[in-house]
Amino acid sequence: MPFLDTADGRRLAYEEQGDPGGLSVFVIHGTPGSRLIGLHPDPERVRAAGLRLITYDRPGYGASTRHHGRRVVDCTPDIAAIADELRLETFAVTGSSGGGPHALAAAARLAERVTRAECNVGVVPYDAADIDFFEGMDPENVTEFGWALAGEPTLAAELESAATKARAQLDADPAALFGDFELSDADRAVLARQDVQEVFRAGLREALAQGAIGWVDDDLAFTEPWGFDVSEIRVPVHVRYGVTDVLVPAAHGAWLGANVPGATVTADTESGHMSTPDEVLDRIQEFAR
Repeated sequence: MPFLDTADGRRLAYEEQGDPGGLSVFVIHGTPGSRLIGLHPDPERVRAAGLRLITYDRPGYGASTRHHGRRVVDCTPDIAAIADELRLETFAVTGSSGGGPHALAAAARLAERVTRAECNVGVVPYDAADIDFFEGMDPENVTEFGWALAGEPTLAAELESAATKARAQLDADPAALFGDFELSDADRAVLARQDVQEVFRAGLREALAQGAIGWVDDDLAFTEPWGFDVSEIRVPVHVRYGVTDVLVPAAHGAWLGANVPGATVTADTESGHMSTPDEVLDRIQEFAR
């Protein structure tokens, strides 16, 4: 696992997978998540696709040092630093769920390097106009955002408890983190797959290696101003969302599709929040070229 020291004294952990000479794509993990969740279970399939996937642990997750008080936009120097380390002049970027806003940040603030971006089942800014942030959202997620709005001490206590419980259940049930959610049948079917469970088991164990601090900082960042406006974006962006999604309701994807300049939009009527590894890889191949 390579590491990178940032200009402000933090450490970032990142991974590469696929063809070193292939099309470079940053894959930004969700919330909670880690660099391992963005990797495909079959590296040879990634290589055969002509892709070079780059993943990293956001601060506080996995082996990356915490960046207390970080905003969504603060991911951009980290992405740029990894790209510099790998000598990448340009690259594409995709982010799912909690990674979606971070992919949009890269599109907005690294426009000279990001060739195109994808926001997959990503949330809108909490202060976005003309949308009810919570409408259609599962009560479990509404409660979690309520803890974030109550402040860091409340959020940290609740998520540390959730992280402890999740770590204890990962071996037996990698999808235990979603046990109390009223997920769609499509999402339940994805979570029942062996390949998905293997990704979740490894990825979530790494995500919670430092406890819940990365998760805490993500939730706080989502309920504060992101530090950029989606109207700034000028690179091609694909917005995808699942019509039956209850973790990030479809209205979020529709809002982003309408407010990210020039975005192409896919409203997937057959899916919710989750995707299989092969579906993710197929989408990356399609959007990044």
